[in-house]
Amino acid sequence: MRAAVVRSYGSPEVVQVRDLPRPEVGRGQVLVRVAAAAVTSGDARIRAARFPAGFGPFARLAFGVLRPRRPVLGSAFSGVVGAVGPGVVDLAAGDRVCGMTGMRMGAHAEHLVAGADRVTSVPPSVSHEDAAGVLFGGTTALHFLRGRAEVGPGTTVLVNGASGAVGTNAVQLAAYLGGRVTGVCSAANRDLVLGLGAERVLSHDVHDVLQAGRFDVVLDTVGNLTIASGQRLLAPGGVLALAVAGLGQTLRARGNVVAGSAPERVTDYELLLGLVAVGTLRVVTDRIVALDDMVEAHRLVDSGRKRGNVLVRP
Repeated sequence: MRAAVVRSYGSPEVVQVRDLPRPEVGRGQVLVRVAAAAVTSGDARIRAARFPAGFGPFARLAFGVLRPRRPVLGSAFSGVVGAVGPGVVDLAAGDRVCGMTGMRMGAHAEHLVAGADRVTSVPPSVSHEDAAGVLFGGTTALHFLRGRAEVGPGTTVLVNGASGAVGTNAVQLAAYLGGRVTGVCSAANRDLVLGLGAERVLSHDVHDVLQAGRFDVVLDTVGNLTIASGQRLLAPGGVLALAVAGLGQTLRARGNVVAGSAPERVTDYELLLGLVAVGTLRVVTDRIVALDDMVEAHRLVDSGRKRGNVLVRP
């Protein structure tokens, strides 16, 4: 099978397309022919060994000290089951499924193997591109807005980085939960964020975000707010959610400050897919590339200027 392979840390040019053996399906697993996979900021950080401040040594131990331990990156995917392993009874060849592979990665390839309990069915009305695109940003936004900040009717929410993969989902999910959303993005993305449900949009290249007012929830998806600056934006009793945080911020996140990674739960996938299926949640995709154009995909992610998702069709 063909796969995008990263055998050394570095710039986007380290990504190369190679032929690899197709993975073997084991007990409790499914072999998936990948139709679409997300190329995320997480993939770019691993490729470049560009981890949040303070996490570098620990991340190298987890992902590989001198080079990526798992050279095929990519976690969020959608595709078709090609074969099932022993013990799998609820899935069969030909089923449309999506999921996330966590630290196992491997989605930037024509085939991957995943645990049957880590995938879910893709509704007939949802494309593989939308299924793969909603998972990374959607689960992160859902985790912070519903799970940690408990956004509900009337909650005022500031989404910093409202036009990215996490931000576009956060704006819509906060509005779906009843929140009143202010988005922060570039002036070029103002109409996009308003169209996703924000009541107000602040252009970071024009406005001083720290003068934006006070909010019940502040979600930073970019990593350019500190705990101190973020708390200045909070109303009494408000919650600061740091989706991108260094080690120091993560260790100091307590009380009304929350940080950390989002869990990968099938129940969350199913909620997100259901919202996409009925048109409540729109999956924003900047670009879809072929496997041979993965260097371009990584460059776009590195630029920090993508709108929503970058996807690959292996």
